[in-house]
Amino acid sequence: MMRFALVHPIAEWLGRPVALATVALMALQLATATSHADTRVEEVRTEAGLTAYLVNEPAVPLLAVTFEFEGGAAADPEGREGLSRMVAGLLDEGAGELDSLAFRTLLEDQAIRLGFSHGRDAFSGRLLTLSENREQAFDLLRLALAEPRFDDEAVERIRQQLMADIQRRRMDPNTMAGLAWFEHAFEGHAYGRTTQGTIESLSAIEVDELRAYVSERLGRDNLIIGVAGDITAEELAPLLDQAFAHLPETASVPPLTATEPRIGETLVQRIAVPQSVVTFGLPGIARDDPDYYAAYVANYILGGGGFASRLTEEVREKRGLAYSVYSYIMDAELAPLWMGGVATRNDQVAQSLEVIRGELRRMAEGDLSAEDLADAQTYLTGSFPLRFTSNENVARILVGMQANDLGIDYLDRRNAYIEAVTLDDLERVSARLFTNDLLVSIVGDPVGIEAGREIEPVGDAGGPANGQDGGQG
Repeated sequence: MMRFALVHPIAEWLGRPVALATVALMALQLATATSHADTRVEEVRTEAGLTAYLVNEPAVPLLAVTFEFEGGAAADPEGREGLSRMVAGLLDEGAGELDSLAFRTLLEDQAIRLGFSHGRDAFSGRLLTLSENREQAFDLLRLALAEPRFDDEAVERIRQQLMADIQRRRMDPNTMAGLAWFEHAFEGHAYGRTTQGTIESLSAIEVDELRAYVSERLGRDNLIIGVAGDITAEELAPLLDQAFAHLPETASVPPLTATEPRIGETLVQRIAVPQSVVTFGLPGIARDDPDYYAAYVANYILGGGGFASRLTEEVREKRGLAYSVYSYIMDAELAPLWMGGVATRNDQVAQSLEVIRGELRRMAEGDLSAEDLADAQTYLTGSFPLRFTSNENVARILVGMQANDLGIDYLDRRNAYIEAVTLDDLERVSARLFTNDLLVSIVGDPVGIEAGREIEPVGDAGGPANGQDGGQG
């Protein structure tokens, strides 16, 4: 999910206090970023027992830290959906003796970017700082985690912002289709509940619950850290202890069970719009499954390769049914998924789905060639260095490597996994992935669709999990 802007996002993050010379240095970072793929990853161990993956990149005086606590919004209590989201929105709204204005002013004055976010399976944070300000940056991170204020003004302001966002999502067909898909696929399971919260659940969350979340669910045993930038392992270790050593040794996260989605049905939410939005999906293949890389290649051929994919060729280029059609692997921890989407005129929904199902059948029946495989492998291996376009991206990948137990030398081995996929592997995994009938969620007024279930438009929308493949394919 990639955005392009005239202003580089890091420059935008660092704000007005950063001199133009620093922005120029960031441009230099982009120009030399592909060297990251060849850079050694170090494991850093601290006196307090923390571990982190580090890529030391001294070319630019910037430091990026990404960290993740396993156990995300899916573990929020029933009736308190949105708790993780609310905590994420408040941790940088004042800490210790600094109220919200003082805390955020200090971040801006020192050109420090600190933020938190929630996902279905993890609660995460990011820190970006100039090297010269790293001591203060890590201390502000410590303060945010150790002494969050949760002042009444900030809590109510963030609560109202989140509620306003939910009201906006009520009118967004993409979000409505995604939420309906998850609610039906995982009915009765935590994955079927919104990660964003509802008006009712956000209204019910109390300050004591926010404090308990931080003190109980953020621990050293479920913490994963990735760091990239201008710092050595010896310099990093004490800073990590400074920021994280105060956390409880063991986190308390409600346990969740693995599950599989319900499939083979068409859901329709009828609203008066000229274009329908469609979300579709099937069970996927787990990240640690031996067939994962074959599935990754198969998805690229089918719908993950943009203009090179079969779905784009058949739905958009040959028939002009839709501007965009896509698919992706979703590495959801408790239920890996293969997902996709398309948006098209109401009178073209049925034909679009017929074409999509036809392409799935082709894949499942083994209609694949050595050329398909070679083209996919060439792109997927050749484009891999483009993921290393900033220290932030590198730090994020380092976290994913640890979360998925890929090993510290994964960056050296990754392309070999793609190159090892054979045509037999591709045919086998395509039959495994694409034989079952889709679960389809449609928002709009589609013509000629026989709905297995007509459902009312969803009130409080949450949408699917963030990301597609976690950046580790």
